[in-house]
Amino acid sequence: MAFESLSEKLNRVFKKLSGKGKLGEGDVKEALKEVKMALLEADVNFKVVKQFVSSIQEKAVGEEVMNGLNPAQQVVKIVNDELVRLMGPEDAEIQYQPGQAVTVIMMCGLQGSGKTTTASKLAGKIKANGKRPLLAALDVYRPGAIKQLQVNGEKVGVPVFTIDGCSDPVKIAKEAVAYAGSNNKNVVFLDTAGRLQIDEEMMDELVRIKEAVDVHQTILVVDAMTGQEAVNVASSFNEKVGIDGVILSKMDGDTRGGAALSVKAVTGKPILYVGMGEKMEDLEQFHPARMASRILGMGDVLTLIEKAQENATEEDEKKALDMSARMKKGKFDFNDYLESMNQMRKMGGLGSILGFMPNLGISKDELEGAIDEKTMKRMEAIVLSMTKEERENPNLLTPQRKYRIAKGSGNDIAAVNRFIKQFRQMQDVMKKMGGMKGKRRHGNPFGGLQGLGGRPGGNPFGGFGGGRGRYF
Repeated sequence: MAFESLSEKLNRVFKKLSGKGKLGEGDVKEALKEVKMALLEADVNFKVVKQFVSSIQEKAVGEEVMNGLNPAQQVVKIVNDELVRLMGPEDAEIQYQPGQAVTVIMMCGLQGSGKTTTASKLAGKIKANGKRPLLAALDVYRPGAIKQLQVNGEKVGVPVFTIDGCSDPVKIAKEAVAYAGSNNKNVVFLDTAGRLQIDEEMMDELVRIKEAVDVHQTILVVDAMTGQEAVNVASSFNEKVGIDGVILSKMDGDTRGGAALSVKAVTGKPILYVGMGEKMEDLEQFHPARMASRILGMGDVLTLIEKAQENATEEDEKKALDMSARMKKGKFDFNDYLESMNQMRKMGGLGSILGFMPNLGISKDELEGAIDEKTMKRMEAIVLSMTKEERENPNLLTPQRKYRIAKGSGNDIAAVNRFIKQFRQMQDVMKKMGGMKGKRRHGNPFGGLQGLGGRPGGNPFGGFGGGRGRYF
């Protein structure tokens, strides 16, 4: 996941600072050396890092911070503010033409950047928000490019404009815009051709399209996994064609995140969206403040809520309300467990959800041990091997029934006993939480999960079996 390594390194730096109590100028400078190295290792542009660290140092060594009640926290706040400024500071959005006028958006990028898929994702997203988009296939060179756009367009329910046998992208663009105007479409996405590398031919074609058609927004898609090279690509496109914004694809991959921290500072153009997966719905609007919060381990609950709302149907909302009421009464049963697993899967799985949660003091290794998707499927298999009555009433689970469930789910009896015991402990915790009526305990908010086996203040997932944090 993007920023994982950077986030861990920054949190180690801040932990050192918080352990010092009062800070001296030397403490801050030493910490900023580590911050600088962490950013460079994340493939952030060197000039951007130099300016970033200089700005933090200027603000952090002031008397007000040094003699403050909690200087370490004030340094963290300064770093957070500088991260937001670096990537934003404001949220950027696509600018649409007013009223019923057609907005023309030209999508460009190198071959392999995910441009065609991203165009489809974006078209599907704005359709869900009430727009009437049209995808236009202008890549007449790459074999399968038009078919790929048509398949993706069908997935998101957006029509694709093509001209059979036409090899002139400029003509296709002009006719696509005309078609949109006469067929009640108010946004046209021009999916242009990419190349393996930047060349004059590609740039000339993009310029000719912009000369022939009134393009209102030019959006560049770059592969976040290419790091600093993505920033170089963005600079070249901006100089030769002119861009209005950037979309970073493949941010869910093994990327160091340097592109996200460098693009705005180097090009002056905002990041509009980030691609977080292969599914058509895996496109998130880029919020600088939320991304800074993720980087510093403070989580991004707002985006998590938005993901839940986007994936939720009216039936899902009703189920969620019913489940919430049942949980408050401690009536959470195995059917509710299956439903919660299903909802979690819709949102990308437990690993994806935890990526949005605040840092719980859990190391990467502990999380990897706790989040074992294969083992979660084994847990689900245990529940699916139960009868309807057993799922509704766990008290029916006699030793004989447990042996039958173990055999049916492919688990040993010890694993089944452990899972059922922990499930009952979870029910007890939910009863207590429901009885608290909104009152908040002091200290670790996750400490109550020690009933599941997790240690207070430590890994709340540790109790799913074994001292190493695994479920079984």
